[in-house]
Amino acid sequence: MEIRALRSDEKPPLDLLLLADPSLEVIHSYMNRGYCYVMESDGQIIGVYVLIDTRPQTVELVNVAVLEQEQGKGIGKKLVLHAIETARFMGYKTIEIGTGNSSIAQLALYQKCGFRIVGVDRDFFIIHYPHAIYENGIRCQDMIRLSQNLSD
Repeated sequence: MEIRALRSDEKPPLDLLLLADPSLEVIHSYMNRGYCYVMESDGQIIGVYVLIDTRPQTVELVNVAVLEQEQGKGIGKKLVLHAIETARFMGYKTIEIGTGNSSIAQLALYQKCGFRIVGVDRDFFIIHYPHAIYENGIRCQDMIRLSQNLSD
């Protein structure tokens, strides 16, 4: 398995990106200004993440997705840790990530990777997404914001 930057001649893996973010409009908005990385196994893209500049010395990890049949194998963790190291290598001092209040497994993963909860954007998913999102039997309403200092 190899993680690499998406080449300029490649189309982004929208099917994967849509697993983590159900809005094509939102995906297009950050793909135009972000750095996309993919994980390949035997020539097939099985994972993806996207980093975008948000503020000076700060980058946000806005999408982490793994093919459904490949989930539960530690690939998501490898992608998140790669994103952290990539951000550090690029000279960022802080990496941020946000996830839904209903994304229980993702909240656990991000904290295991060193992120700490720094805030909540109340009603984020109600305001920014046209359809209700449910996960783990919970309505996704709020964005849980997490952050990690990269200079440690």
